[in-house]
Amino acid sequence: MTMLDDRTTAATWPAAYPQGYAVVDVETTGLARDDRIVSAAVYRLDAQGNVEDHWYTLVNPERDPGPVWIHGLTTDLLEGAPLFPEIAAEFSARLDGRVLVAHNAIFDWQMIAREYARAERTAPVRQRLCTIALSKELSLPLPNHKLESLAAHYGVVQQRAHNALDDARVLAEAFRPSLHTAAERNVRLPLLECRPLTEWASTPATPRIGYQASYHTNSWRPSRKRPPCPYPNPGRYETDKPLKQGMRVAFSGDTSIDRELLEDRTFEAGLHVAGSVSRLTSLLVTNDPDAATSKTVKAKSFGTPIVDEAAFTQLLRDVAPADG
Repeated sequence: MTMLDDRTTAATWPAAYPQGYAVVDVETTGLARDDRIVSAAVYRLDAQGNVEDHWYTLVNPERDPGPVWIHGLTTDLLEGAPLFPEIAAEFSARLDGRVLVAHNAIFDWQMIAREYARAERTAPVRQRLCTIALSKELSLPLPNHKLESLAAHYGVVQQRAHNALDDARVLAEAFRPSLHTAAERNVRLPLLECRPLTEWASTPATPRIGYQASYHTNSWRPSRKRPPCPYPNPGRYETDKPLKQGMRVAFSGDTSIDRELLEDRTFEAGLHVAGSVSRLTSLLVTNDPDAATSKTVKAKSFGTPIVDEAAFTQLLRDVAPADG
């Protein structure tokens, strides 16, 4: 394999592209804001996506490891692992000055940012790139947004799914041809700002060994009163068009981003957060469209468009202004 493939040469490489990338994968105790990292891997890539080196570590989460059946990391395996503050400096060295690349990058970034906040440090990364968003920018013919589908598209063989090191390797190998295709077409990379997070729960409710509630149900909380959306409802969301301020958005089921934070971002973008689904609902966001919840059933009966969380978070970055 040449350092640059035949289609894209150093002379034609877009000058605006980043100078280096850190392809990251973290495995965690769950999906909520109080969950912890149990393993992390970083592949450092140069400006053209060539691998420079890689690094992997277990992390002692100081709590129940959560879904062992997914990541395979038991309490015994993690007991002697370093705490996050003990690996933060090495992690920082791997991230410093690079764009963080991950599959559904908002999740990995938030878990990393919270760990740094707990350690009273800040991750030295300013931008992230989600490979789901890049796949959409390139219109790759994928059946879904899973990492295994992106890997299969490029002929990359997964060896150990949900192992941080192997997932990072797979993503690094799939990212390089995606990056070269983007460079060939002079596609603007979907870079997003990485803002340090300070909201987290440092002491989760006492978990039962082998059980992680955040993988199954969201904790109930009373709905928080928000001001009414100031924009009129422009109607339903249309595929391949941007969201428009005033659209009514409902959520159903578990989300990797804390639901309240996701709703806050939705409101801040000028959208109406709907507590239920009606004929006026513009869009339903759910990671499980086949679940027979009242919202998904109503959405299907009304013909309301349905998208998953990853697609919605990408739509949120480019909401069109309201008419008028």
